[in-house]
Amino acid sequence: MENNNRNQAYRTANREALTGPGRQVPGAAKAAPAGPAPRRRKKSKAGNFVIQGSILAAAGIVVRLIGLLYRIPLIGIIGDEGNGYYTSAFSIYSILLIVSSYSLPTAVSKLVSGKVARGQYKNSVRIYRAALVYAAFVGGIAAGAMWFGADLFAGAMKMPYSSYALRTLAPTVWIMAFLGVLRGYFQGMGTMIPTAISQILEQIVNAAVSIGAAWFLFREGVKVNLVREGTEYAYAFGAAGGTIGTGAGALIAFLFCLFLMTTYKKTVKRQCRRDRTRTTDSYGRIAGMLTLTILPIVLSSTVYNISTVLDNFFFGQGMDYLGQGDLIAAQWGIFGKYHTLFMIPVAIANSLSSSLIPSLSMAVANKSRGQVLDKVSTAIRFSMLIAIPATVGLTVLSEPVNNLLFPSRSGTLLIQITMAGASAVAFYSLSTVTNAILQGINHMNTPLRNAAISLALHVLCLLAMLYWLKWGIYAVIISNILFALFMCLLNGMAIRKYLDYRQEIRKTFLLPLFCSLIMGAVSYGVSFGISRLIPEGRMWLGLQVGIAVMAAVAVYGVALIKLRAIDEIELYDMPAGRRLVRLAKKLRLL
Repeated sequence: MENNNRNQAYRTANREALTGPGRQVPGAAKAAPAGPAPRRRKKSKAGNFVIQGSILAAAGIVVRLIGLLYRIPLIGIIGDEGNGYYTSAFSIYSILLIVSSYSLPTAVSKLVSGKVARGQYKNSVRIYRAALVYAAFVGGIAAGAMWFGADLFAGAMKMPYSSYALRTLAPTVWIMAFLGVLRGYFQGMGTMIPTAISQILEQIVNAAVSIGAAWFLFREGVKVNLVREGTEYAYAFGAAGGTIGTGAGALIAFLFCLFLMTTYKKTVKRQCRRDRTRTTDSYGRIAGMLTLTILPIVLSSTVYNISTVLDNFFFGQGMDYLGQGDLIAAQWGIFGKYHTLFMIPVAIANSLSSSLIPSLSMAVANKSRGQVLDKVSTAIRFSMLIAIPATVGLTVLSEPVNNLLFPSRSGTLLIQITMAGASAVAFYSLSTVTNAILQGINHMNTPLRNAAISLALHVLCLLAMLYWLKWGIYAVIISNILFALFMCLLNGMAIRKYLDYRQEIRKTFLLPLFCSLIMGAVSYGVSFGISRLIPEGRMWLGLQVGIAVMAAVAVYGVALIKLRAIDEIELYDMPAGRRLVRLAKKLRLL
């Protein structure tokens, strides 16, 4: 209780300082002076990174939606078998991407933000240059490994035809390394807009090229099937066409960020002229800092994300052992559909984490414990306000959503695994944010240790459910949920230890869950009712889902305010906060 009071005291003191005297804060409404409320309120410092994270999250959702929409015709072209090859290739690509570039935005933004907080602009530029050298070296090695090791990787997954998609992804790894440095530098300077816009451009180009290339190469693969008397070349070539689009999108995003960096040079030079730092870090020292920052992030991210590769490997081996090898590609393709769907809400947590790390790094550099605690509390609360209702919504609307997006003969299995795996949204969101918190407060090795422990437990659970219980693809779904749950528990204990922080439970978890259950009941009722009134057809199904989702959003928002799961100050800290407050007051919710 004492620690909870201490955390609340830090947050209240911060907000009083930021909102100024005479403005209401939670728990002090009676003491506030009489008179009209001020027209304008300042965002709290804890709210600033939420705004930046929300910009990136909005772009992330747009990106995921574009990805979801283009996957519908893509899967229609290449089928579940081709989608299995596509998903398998991407699991290998993701690991090599982590080594070469995934860690770069996080590492560069963390180091740059720390230097900017101290006014060391010259050193921030030197970090950027050193990171480019790292990207050239490590990205090139990763691209080579993917190109020359494609057959080895594909054989290990029991999907030898995925080698075509792996090779077409190899150049993308190198491009993404340079793109990661550019995005990380802008994030470290405190803006997520270049990253957000480049992500949207990347995905638009990706979608257009993927569909066109998959259509063309699938037709070529049909011809190869006739010549070689095979059946899988069309699926394999079609999957490779889909991955060509990934490279085209990455190239466009890189050129866009490079153009922005060129136009930003004048500002950088002006900042460097104002820099009064007496000592300039040598490139040797910067290389050491980059290594010490990147290595723990790479290792923890690799362990955190390698679970998908291990799942693919053990699933393929297990199904082959059980005499069901002919189902591997199709069922893994169905898993890829589920994974695409559940990653849409998780994208918000990823975006929030990207803005949280440089923000926390600045607070740590300024030795402001109050700001650190406030940002930690805000990040966890905000992520749960989104992830918990997304989990419930994905569960209750699994059937109409999947029938709308992925109509196929495998629809029943997809609906069932989506319902079984929906809770992964909440656990993966929380584990992602807590990873970012630990990295932001300079405990870089802790997420690595926790991920390694969680991965070991995850593999044991997967093998038991796959070989002993013979649950097939459900073993993969449930073991993934357990992996994220283990990460949440271990990260939570570490944050409590390092920050003497006690997580508030009622407003962060219990009230959002209760509001989400109300929302879920209403949205399911609306969806079920509409389904009985409208004829069959995809257009009508879209109307059913759209109305159910709008009802869910409205009910959840009203429930949050009426049950006091969120207050006026917290609404102001959110994107479009003033509009939300005005709307709530017009509706007499506040």
